[in-house]
Amino acid sequence: MVSSAEQRRPVVVLYERIVDAIHAGTYPPGSTLPSEPKLAAELGVSRPALREALLLLQEDGLLSVRRGVGRTVADRPPRRGFEHIQPLEELIGAGAPVRVRALLRAVEEPTDFTAQHLLAAARARLRFWESLLAADGTAAALSQEWAAAEEVLEVAHPAFARALEAVAGQPDAARTSMLAVLVSSSRGVPLSAHSSVTATLVGQRRGEQLGRPADTPAVLITQVVRAGDVPVLAAKHMLPTGAAALPVLQSN
Repeated sequence: MVSSAEQRRPVVVLYERIVDAIHAGTYPPGSTLPSEPKLAAELGVSRPALREALLLLQEDGLLSVRRGVGRTVADRPPRRGFEHIQPLEELIGAGAPVRVRALLRAVEEPTDFTAQHLLAAARARLRFWESLLAADGTAAALSQEWAAAEEVLEVAHPAFARALEAVAGQPDAARTSMLAVLVSSSRGVPLSAHSSVTATLVGQRRGEQLGRPADTPAVLITQVVRAGDVPVLAAKHMLPTGAAALPVLQSN
């Protein structure tokens, strides 16, 4: 597990330096970055390393390239987090504010779902969060999230374990998703995620929670996030038809 800047690839450290500079206002949203030679000199790095970091920043949506202008900082840079892993509340709604409301915060035994996706032992105790996400006062999604057992997190991602413990019972726990807690506690930790998307109906119980008829069509997203090779979070996100748009990036 990577836990310090010295252990990370230099291009990742450089990537984060530029991201920090963007969010600190050194390179404000909408501004054009200095030329490569000047920026490399300012940062004290080689141009090949800078070029690789700039390409990653373009892929992650923080920079765009405009012919005749150069590299421009996005008008709405993504919030500080992990490159391709963002909480659902930051993804849906095309930038509109999305509110997270806790429906349940509990500890429960493994289900078939968590045994499969978190490899949870039969008698493990898993944190479970169920949340309703609302945009413009309308229910946009229902999220169910499970964290790996504490003994697993203490080895695979102790910062996430501490963050979950710190937020437990606090008002902030009712206004945030588990994935947001994971992302905010993962600086320097290599995360990867896999999601699958299927079509379904909301059903009776979820329909009541979402304020929709039981036969409302919906998209069900199953998500697993790993720290290194260890699954640390598994989730189900249900988005009923008519909810805020969710951007989907396909890659090989």
